[in-house]
Amino acid sequence: MNPKEWYWEIQCEKLVDVLKSKKFNAEFIKTRTEAKDRLLELIPREATVGFGGSMTLSQVGIIEALSERGNVIITKRGNPSDPETVESRRKALHADVFLSSANALTRKGQLVNLDGMGNRVASMIFGPKNVFIVCGLNKIVNSLEEAFARIKMAAVINCRRLGTNTPCVHTGECSDCRSPERICNVYSIIERNPGQNQITVIIVGEELGF
Repeated sequence: MNPKEWYWEIQCEKLVDVLKSKKFNAEFIKTRTEAKDRLLELIPREATVGFGGSMTLSQVGIIEALSERGNVIITKRGNPSDPETVESRRKALHADVFLSSANALTRKGQLVNLDGMGNRVASMIFGPKNVFIVCGLNKIVNSLEEAFARIKMAAVINCRRLGTNTPCVHTGECSDCRSPERICNVYSIIERNPGQNQITVIIVGEELGF
């Protein structure tokens, strides 16, 4: 094991212990492939599955793998203003399982997110009985201040990726705009598992997502 891998494995194992002390389930898994296989073990074949839009989940390949083996996927990808898309995201609140990433994960075990519609953070906190949150090494930060800074940076990149008509797509920085296509509307910080559902945080030993 090279020194960088050794360092991150130690840091992630410490973070797993912190998360467990806050009543989360937590695991460190070295690769995205192993993370996908582990999620397939943990999620029953008969479970209905909702998910939050996530490059991390796309890179892990878990949604496609669940669909291919027969799990019913509830969340519909599409334009947030489309009524069918909105309704599917409401239905995801009643899914057996919800999958997402976090925008940032502090070393104190705080899960920090910024959402456009609020469906993703709502489903994390209350609704589905089992929630799985997958985070790459790049999501780990030292403090809430660092979390907010990385989230703003990631939001600009996401706006560019999605092709939104927002000022940041042209300037490369957040201007706290009032665009109707703004995706920065709802912040959430999960300090501790509130207990209504079972939240499992899987930390993957790779950089994933934005």
